[in-house]
Amino acid sequence: MPVVTLSTDIGQSDYVVGAIKGQLITALPSVSIIDITHQLVANNYLHAAYVCTNAFTFYPAGTFHFVLINLFEKAPKHLLLAKYSEQFIVCPDNGILTMIIGEKPENIIAIPILKKDVSGVLSCTETFAEILFAVNNGTSIEKIGNVITDIEEKYPFRSTVGPDWIDSQIIFIDQFENVVINLTKTEFEEHRKGRNFRIVLPARNDGGITKISENYASVEQGERLAWFNSAGYLELAINKGNLAGLFGLKRFSGGITLNTLPSNKLMYERVKIFFE
Repeated sequence: MPVVTLSTDIGQSDYVVGAIKGQLITALPSVSIIDITHQLVANNYLHAAYVCTNAFTFYPAGTFHFVLINLFEKAPKHLLLAKYSEQFIVCPDNGILTMIIGEKPENIIAIPILKKDVSGVLSCTETFAEILFAVNNGTSIEKIGNVITDIEEKYPFRSTVGPDWIDSQIIFIDQFENVVINLTKTEFEEHRKGRNFRIVLPARNDGGITKISENYASVEQGERLAWFNSAGYLELAINKGNLAGLFGLKRFSGGITLNTLPSNKLMYERVKIFFE
């Protein structure tokens, strides 16, 4: 039974998500459709990449991940299809593919959107339904489109490091206003080298966070904590509180917009870690 996941910025307040599922089931009645999220934000590629990359890890080989974000940033002429860890990603050609994978895949197929009048999301998703039908019936992915090398590429800035500091970015703020930064446990320990540390939030002059907790219950209610979440990234929070709201943390750096950054780089507000 083929598995398809859906990750979109469409929301669920109208009929569109249901219609997409109808298209897929009509094309392939045996398909198993999984909703990852429909709450992505159109210009928040870092958030989308964090959610998609860490969710896709848990799916079996052969899964098709359909990602729709910022579809009409430009008039879409094709969808991209790329293999990723024995799975497949289908998405617009707007930079989200390289954000999710972290690099440019070797083999990328451009699937033409055959509708002459692309008036909405469903004109494009019908193309995906046709892809699913063709692949399930034995058509190789190389035969359902054209190999393409010139695609839109976007990448996040990586944490910058010095002898006794790391400068990281906020990449995700969840519904509880817990904050995730782009630093993994492996990267943290590599630069820490057994030293004491202090995690300093933007515009704060206090002592910061000086230990890594196992989970939220490791500190008293109302206290700040840092821990490595199930995705392996450093997460900052307040037990039973709202860290981002309380400390004024935002997804985008103050005063910086996508228009003032290099076109293929996205930067969010930063958190610094000092080693002592």
